[in-house]
Amino acid sequence: MKFSLGTFSRDGSDKFAAICFDERVIALREVHGQAVRGGATWAEGASVLDLLQSWDRHLPQLLALAQELGAQPDAGVAMSSLRVHPPVDLPRQVLCTGANYRKHVVDLTLDMGVGPEGLQGEALRQWAEDMMDERAAKGEPYVFPKLPSAITGAFDPVVLPATTQKSDWELELAVIIGRPARNVRREEALDYVAGYSIVNDVSARDLIARTDYKMLGTDWLRSKSPPSFMPFGPVLVPACFVDDPQDLRITLKLNGQTMQDETSADMLFDVARQIEYISSHVQLWPGDLIATGSPAGNGTHYNRFLRDGDVMDAEIEGLGRQRNACIAEPGAH
Repeated sequence: MKFSLGTFSRDGSDKFAAICFDERVIALREVHGQAVRGGATWAEGASVLDLLQSWDRHLPQLLALAQELGAQPDAGVAMSSLRVHPPVDLPRQVLCTGANYRKHVVDLTLDMGVGPEGLQGEALRQWAEDMMDERAAKGEPYVFPKLPSAITGAFDPVVLPATTQKSDWELELAVIIGRPARNVRREEALDYVAGYSIVNDVSARDLIARTDYKMLGTDWLRSKSPPSFMPFGPVLVPACFVDDPQDLRITLKLNGQTMQDETSADMLFDVARQIEYISSHVQLWPGDLIATGSPAGNGTHYNRFLRDGDVMDAEIEGLGRQRNACIAEPGAH
C-alpha cells in the first residue's frame, strides 16, 4: 500500500507526524498502539526526522502499518483541513546542486550571452551544448549549502525581501537521506535515499554576484537563504514507491502560466552521482536534504521575476503539489 509521510498541525496545535494515503492523513500518535502491536518500535510522539534516524528498521514497520490502515478508508482526516508543514522539520543540512540541467544551463548561456567572443545564435547554442556534454562526461557536480532556516511549508507564502528585485523560482526534486553516508559509491548511492519530495529553491538573482569585491565570487547566503526561500513538501514519498527518480515530470506555473515543464532525465549528474560526490566531501546524516537542481524555465529566462501577489503552483509527478503566494516583505518596493 503506497503511502507518504508528512508533518501537520490543526488550529495552532503542536505539530505531529502522519502517514498519508493521497489526501488522507492519519496521525501516527493516534495509531501508535496499533503500530506497536504490529511490531513498531518508534516512540508515540515520534517526528518524521525521528523515523529517519533508524529508517532501515522503521520502513518495514511503516509498510506493515500502511497495509492495515489502507483497509480502513474512514480513518484519518483530509489534508486540506490541516496546516501542512515541511515533512522533515529543519533538516540538519540542506545542500543544493547548481547548474545541473542541460537545457537550463544552455538557456542561461544564450540569455546572458556568455561564451567565446563572436559566437551568437545557433553557433553559441551548439557551443553551450557541447560544453554541457563534456561537463557531464568529465566534470563534477557543483554543490552549495542553503540554510535550513530558509525552509517553509508547501502552501505557505514566499516573502520577497526588500533587498532584492529579482527573486526567481527553481522547482527541484528533493532527496532525503535515510542512512549515514560517507564515501558512498555511485552504484550503492540510492540505497541511502529514504525518500523524495519537492523543493522550490527560490533565489535572489541580483544578489548572487558580489559587486563590492568581485574576487569573492558568489554570495549564496544572501541570495539563497532568506526566510521562506525554500518551500518544501507537502510530503516525503518513500523511495520504494518511486520507480525511477530520473524520469519524473517537473512543472511550475506562475499565475496559471506554465513556466517550467521538464523531466528529471535532463540532469547532467543523476541523483546517485550527486550523493557519491557530496558524500566524498562531507558527512551526510539521516534527514539531510539534497536539492538536485532546477530544470529550464526560470524567471531569468523570461526576464520575469516574482512580484507581490504572484502565485506559484508547482508539481512533481507522484510527489504532490505546492501552492505558494508571494508577498512583499514590509519595506520592500
